[in-house]
Amino acid sequence: MQDFAIKAFDESAEVKRRFVRDHAEKIAQVAQLMGRAFREGRKVLLFGNGGSATDAAHIAAEFVGRYKCERAPLPAIALATDIAAITCIANDYGFEALFARQVRAHGQKGDIAIAISTSGNSANVVNGVVAAKDLGLTTIAWTGGTGGKLAGLVDVAFVVPSTSTARIQESHITLGHVLCELIEDQVLADHP
Repeated sequence: MQDFAIKAFDESAEVKRRFVRDHAEKIAQVAQLMGRAFREGRKVLLFGNGGSATDAAHIAAEFVGRYKCERAPLPAIALATDIAAITCIANDYGFEALFARQVRAHGQKGDIAIAISTSGNSANVVNGVVAAKDLGLTTIAWTGGTGGKLAGLVDVAFVVPSTSTARIQESHITLGHVLCELIEDQVLADHP
């Protein structure tokens, strides 16, 4: 059991190392993009299913609350947290419309949509991105494996080099934390 635990941590660390080597420049660019959007009064919409939904909620909370620094709250909304909207939309329009309908309700040109799907193929997440693009939002995907449909659809794709859902999600939450830290410590600090 100890060997299994060590192997799992080693695999997680190696996937993260490979990911950041491939995406470091893009991470810095997205931090600048998100910081600029926040400074301009824009918001970030985050969405995904299952573990990706909780990652979206976690990162939205870091922006609305705080990550490390005392600062004004930043407008971020996780679209899988309103159970009334979820059940209404799923019942009336189908689960595939879940995020698209909310993006159309909350999104405005200049906002940012972060779509999270480990496979990149979740129909409701893909449809949410299509709606975001229609409205003029900047679209970002956090995915894994080959990137699925999302990777070719969004403005910026972060594709974790793994097919393990656990390893992909571990990299996604680290990506979210790093973006929060860059935005607080560098982007917003440079432009009060």
